[in-house]
Amino acid sequence: MSNISSMTGYANAKVQTDMGLLSIDMRSVNSRFLDLSFRASEEIRFLEPKFREIISGKIARGKMECRLNLVDSGLSADTALNEEALNKLMALQTQVLKTDPSATALRVADILNYPGIVAAPVPDPEVFAKQVLTGFEQCLAAFNESRQREGAALAQVLLKYCTQIEDLVNTLRPKIPEILQAQKDKLTERLEEALGTTLADGAQITKEEVNERIRQEITLYGIKLDVNEEMERLCTHVKEVRRTLDRGGPVGRKLDFLMQELNREANTLGSKAVSISMTDTSVNLKLVIESMREQIQNLEYFFFF
Repeated sequence: MSNISSMTGYANAKVQTDMGLLSIDMRSVNSRFLDLSFRASEEIRFLEPKFREIISGKIARGKMECRLNLVDSGLSADTALNEEALNKLMALQTQVLKTDPSATALRVADILNYPGIVAAPVPDPEVFAKQVLTGFEQCLAAFNESRQREGAALAQVLLKYCTQIEDLVNTLRPKIPEILQAQKDKLTERLEEALGTTLADGAQITKEEVNERIRQEITLYGIKLDVNEEMERLCTHVKEVRRTLDRGGPVGRKLDFLMQELNREANTLGSKAVSISMTDTSVNLKLVIESMREQIQNLEYFFFF
């Protein structure tokens, strides 16, 4: 099994940029289509179309939320003091303190926050955009890895359900001949009784014709009740589920179709049921198939093939 992705995933990343530390969070849940929403700091909103393009190229389905928060530290490797402005500020402070000795001297934080004291380089927009997009793609890669881990876990659950279906069929299969024979015996007894009464009443029919009529009715009855084909198709569909999971990729649509086919065979088995064991098997099959269908709804798949 490979590359089976769930629609549920989460990842976060932190990236140092020329404008500060960028924190990226991505999360998604089940959705019929790809539904994207963004919450981003003002400085990076201009990149939202590019974010959408990147995600759409790698994800087909899910309700996905992306949060991008830029925290400006105010300092970088190129940050420096404007010594000329600092000297002027200090000179002004000295004059103020001479004029008013009760005045409070500036704290370091006050000095650094004073306009023009700290000289910070202006970031290059192209370099900044590249830094953000690189971090975004790294986070998306981690996000997809989390979805694949979840998808692999779901695949294991589906394989267990496949085994349950096979076990139900294999438990019922050896009982079918005995069940059918018991029903045929009952029908034979009823037909012999009914046709025997007809002979006793002097009807224009021979005993050989009566026996032939009984044989024909029993044969037709046996054909109607035979569920061997349904059980074979159930096993065939289960094998196809296993092959699909082993092949990997966007398997949701194919698996959803197979669930419909499995459910159809389980319903047919139920409609032909002439014993409690057949009815119970049909009901249990449908319960397992429905559980599989619910899990499959969490898998990614494409709608266009």
